[in-house]
Amino acid sequence: MKKFFLKLKFCVLACAVVLGSAHAQTSATAPIRILVGAPAGGTTDTMARTLAQAMGQQLGRVVVVENKPGAGGNLAADMVAKAAPDGNTLLMSFTSHAINASLYPSLPFDPIKDFTPLTMVSTSPSVLVAHPSLPVKNVADLVKLAKEKPGQLNFAIGALGSSLHLAGDSFKMKAGVFIVNIPYRGTAPAVQDVLAGQVELMFAAVGNAQAHIKAGKLRALGVTSPKRLPAFPDVQAIGETLPGYESSAWFGLFAPGRMNPDLAKRLSDAARVAIQTPDVKRRIESEGAIPAGNSPQEFSKFVEAEIVRWRAVVQYAGAKPE
Repeated sequence: MKKFFLKLKFCVLACAVVLGSAHAQTSATAPIRILVGAPAGGTTDTMARTLAQAMGQQLGRVVVVENKPGAGGNLAADMVAKAAPDGNTLLMSFTSHAINASLYPSLPFDPIKDFTPLTMVSTSPSVLVAHPSLPVKNVADLVKLAKEKPGQLNFAIGALGSSLHLAGDSFKMKAGVFIVNIPYRGTAPAVQDVLAGQVELMFAAVGNAQAHIKAGKLRALGVTSPKRLPAFPDVQAIGETLPGYESSAWFGLFAPGRMNPDLAKRLSDAARVAIQTPDVKRRIESEGAIPAGNSPQEFSKFVEAEIVRWRAVVQYAGAKPE
């Protein structure tokens, strides 16, 4: 009887090893999913799809993108936070990852502890535009006019709590001016009303505003990047007038928290090499963005600093999620 149980125990252990090996093989060959907390066609989705194929080639794996929009990106983030840290589920997030830490009173995940930052994919400066009828040529003119007419100028806001919304509130904090926010349900109707002169001002993504600026339908007053952009060499960085101002949106790749460091490094290295390939760089730049590809340590410190920075702006703005 004792020999029988010993044989049975051996069989159970052998089966467990075989099943475990089969699971590992399945896990290693299954597609890697990059979840995106935004609808298809947006910039975050584009960044994920731009990266997916090139990253898959580096890893020798299929990488697919799944859109899980909802709650300002929190739905996708929560799914990744609760996923196994096996490298099969990743998150392409954006500036909202840092903003939401303060914008939402309670989150079902910790934006730092429940994620492993892999790399920043790109940054995307925005541009402060005005309707041509507004008698201002640059940021200094706008600040002067806004102080002369407090509460009489308006900012079009495409989405409350978005990085573009808070770029405007950060501007008002730095400049010490009162400009009224006019919220819209989406960027497109906000841009249309600025083009029509119904609202005077807006912070817009470079890709959304560039054609209108070149056509003379909008006037560029300043860009939110630390330095001037090649696309607008004659347009000053807002920080030239308001020292310390910078408000570029960013897109980054995360994995679930508590990931094995070796696995995290392998994923990060694959993503960083992919970002620097000519085709991926070209596609990122075509979106008006700047390729990044920093180290996990650098990206981790950046995210922590962003959470602190946006907390002050959210508190100043009194912003609430839609």
